[in-house]
Amino acid sequence: MRIDLTGKTALVTGSTQGIGAAIAQGLADAGARVVVNGRSADRVDAAVDAIRGTGGDAVGVAADVTTDEGLARLLRELPGVDVLVNNLGIFEAVPAREITDAQWRSFFEVNVLSAVRLIRAYLPGMIERGWGRALQIASDSAVVTPAEMIHYGVSKTALLAVTRGFAKDAAGTGVTVNSVIAGPTHTGGVEEFVYQLVDRSLPWEQAQREFMRVHRPQSLIQRLIEPSEIANMVVYLSSPLASATTGGALRVDGGYVDSILP
Repeated sequence: MRIDLTGKTALVTGSTQGIGAAIAQGLADAGARVVVNGRSADRVDAAVDAIRGTGGDAVGVAADVTTDEGLARLLRELPGVDVLVNNLGIFEAVPAREITDAQWRSFFEVNVLSAVRLIRAYLPGMIERGWGRALQIASDSAVVTPAEMIHYGVSKTALLAVTRGFAKDAAGTGVTVNSVIAGPTHTGGVEEFVYQLVDRSLPWEQAQREFMRVHRPQSLIQRLIEPSEIANMVVYLSSPLASATTGGALRVDGGYVDSILP
């Protein structure tokens, strides 16, 4: 199976680190011209340099896409894309009854509305050209709501509905819209999250095992997923090979969600 995205432009939001950076690298490896996005110009430049260092084609746009000003800047510099990957997201552990209204609003704004705005901005061009891919990076928390961060889980559940709705909107156009349900993944941010829940004195490997044993015992692979494993699914769904897959929630969760569907 050969995936060739030569000639396609792909935007990955929140792609200066972690899963987003792995997705950007994977798309570049497949031949796409990748647009790295983040709020910090220095971090965007560093991520672009890393991709170019492997022979990939990458440019950067430093813009906070959760704001009107940042979105406008991005659209000025990048009026159209072939592949949109809404990876940007925030998470934190907060006891359920202590989550404030401001935190609820923030999670909805960043994790849901930023994706809606970008789909709304780029979908018309994709439909006009008769080809495009819009992908949202969701989470196992969309299906298995975590007690320690229900505001995050609810935002990711909403993202699945956003995906399904826009897939219907793009029906019959050659444009597909999908979500990727990522399971517990090994990133710098997740390391900090793990240490919010287990003893900070534990070495990382021991802390990871303890976290999975206590907080994610449903995982069938019994380890954190590597970002490149999420990227592999995204690259496939971004390709012409996935032309019959749309409106879906595809799992890369290590078997964490205890269900045969989705």
